Amino acid sequence: MGQGHGWEGAVLRLLRGKDFTFTVTGAEDVTPHYRRLHLTDGGMLAATGVHPTMWVRLWFDNAGKPHQRAYTLVDPDPEAGTFGLEFALHEGCASDWARSAKPGDTIDATVQGTAFTEPDPTPAHLFAVADPASLPALNSLLDAMAPESATIWFETDHDTAGLPLRHTPARHDLRPLPRLENGAHLVTRVKSDLPALLKEHQDPYVWIACDTATTRSLTSYVRKELALPRQRVHSLGYWRAA
Repeated sequence: MGQGHGWEGAVLRLLRGKDFTFTVTGAEDVTPHYRRLHLTDGGMLAATGVHPTMWVRLWFDNAGKPHQRAYTLVDPDPEAGTFGLEFALHEGCASDWARSAKPGDTIDATVQGTAFTEPDPTPAHLFAVADPASLPALNSLLDAMAPESATIWFETDHDTAGLPLRHTPARHDLRPLPRLENGAHLVTRVKSDLPALLKEHQDPYVWIACDTATTRSLTSYVRKELALPRQRVHSLGYWRAA
């Protein structure tokens, strides 16, 4: 395994990435644009352990060339050796594979680069900026940190109805936004809302996980203009706009 993954696979092996093969055991369409797969882990969880927002790199065939994409584990169970993966469906080889995946299908994966540092002190309020691609990670974060309250800006091309967002309306302020102007609409809205909200909470924690350009823009704004310390901000670009 890993030998046919090209230069990316070679780099991950040099970085001590660990390779595994997952097997699909079931699939369900959560919405017309969002699909969940159930898989066995090929011994991964026993070897690596589990942490919140844990992700793996899956290897797909893209017109005969290896292509890797990262996905967050959903409800990993180390004892059973199982987990789920959720796919925001669009054009591309990863979505094509997810659409057709059926029990018995296998896929290679590499674990390298995933990590989670729990904020200290644990925030009572979480500020999160997310979209369907980072929804599994957001859910994992809400489960692990169980904040007393949260403000969530959620960008999507489609209705949030039916998406498995684990928010509690009584405690979590969900602010859905359409994706407009390549993410600029989301950036403008967060910049408009966030400064006043930060003043209401001690030791705020901001988690940003959208497309790479949006994530970079908002992270710079929060760190430089709002002067939040590095340890109170976590950001990761989950996909790159074409």
